[in-house]
Amino acid sequence: MSLAARIEAATPAHRDRTIDALRAVAIVGVVLGHWLVSAIVSDPARPSAWHGASPLQDRPALIPATWLLQTLGLFFFAGGYAAARSSGGIGGNAAARDGRTGGMPRWLGARLARLARPVAVLAAVWLPAWLLLSVTGAPDSTLHVVRSLLVHPMWFLLVFIALTVLAPLLRAAVARYRLWSLLPSLALVVLCDVTRHLDTAQWLHPIATVGGWAAPYLLGIALARDVLPRRAGLVLLPGGVAAGAGLVLLAGYPASAVGVPGDGWSNLDPPSLFALALAAAQLGVFLLVRDRLGGWLRRPAVWAPVAGLNLAAMTVYCWHQSALLLVSFAGLLAGPLPGLLDDPAGAWPVHRLLWTPVFALALAGLCSAFHRFER
Repeated sequence: MSLAARIEAATPAHRDRTIDALRAVAIVGVVLGHWLVSAIVSDPARPSAWHGASPLQDRPALIPATWLLQTLGLFFFAGGYAAARSSGGIGGNAAARDGRTGGMPRWLGARLARLARPVAVLAAVWLPAWLLLSVTGAPDSTLHVVRSLLVHPMWFLLVFIALTVLAPLLRAAVARYRLWSLLPSLALVVLCDVTRHLDTAQWLHPIATVGGWAAPYLLGIALARDVLPRRAGLVLLPGGVAAGAGLVLLAGYPASAVGVPGDGWSNLDPPSLFALALAAAQLGVFLLVRDRLGGWLRRPAVWAPVAGLNLAAMTVYCWHQSALLLVSFAGLLAGPLPGLLDDPAGAWPVHRLLWTPVFALALAGLCSAFHRFER
């Protein structure tokens, strides 16, 4: 049997492949987004001194790309769906039924362990490497860039862990209140946006980060419980587009879906109404194409790469910025190359796009070395 055929034969009949495809799109969006906006600039007078920059600054033409590549809402939606399916015996998966596997505590422990292992391995590799850079005289700016690229993406995992712990409560809320269970999350984001415009209540931001991303997580649970029908896409897509446009044009929200230096504040820190509007539009598209997507995923050649990416999702997420750093360190030997270690000006976005296969090759090598810790 071919590899694609073996993967097809090993896939449980009850598995919703469209959710796996959505998760694959989300991970590819995040990885490409980070690679394309994380500019590392080397000082011409001191090549080992790096600082970070953004190609989005002073380039409004690139902003629409962030609407496609900022896919965190899809991640949390898929996470909510998976939590509902695996923790409550929905759809034939009874992983948490009492008397068989230890119930909710064991399910929660297994979920958290799968999240924690790849992160622990990343820390075990990079902490000594970072200390080595420090003791060998690496400039402080370079250490800051390395630390920022490695640590910043981890906020996502903290929020995901919090929502995983809250999954039983969120499932109960959807079971009782259906889609009305979204209202507290939306109200919290509105409150946070108001206080952010007024530059008050900074303490609310961590709470709003969890509460804001709970909205797509709840929608994922709703889909798993057959509370979110396909026709909801007819509301989410145009509603999300209209709300996002209104927030930017009438309420002064940044148009970029990610943080841009000089914007004043980011739609992701914590998630704003614009971030939720974008997630709603993306999920609307998913619901509308889901049936046709499910048909395509029945083809082994289409399903195999989706399944493979899902099996290595945490490894890919943890190590994708390491791939960028390793290629950048190698680039020091040749000096600033177009799209690598140079200022993100002129045709830099095109040059950086041409570097993505090199980053992907480095990431493939890292995944080959470290994926065993996720399995």
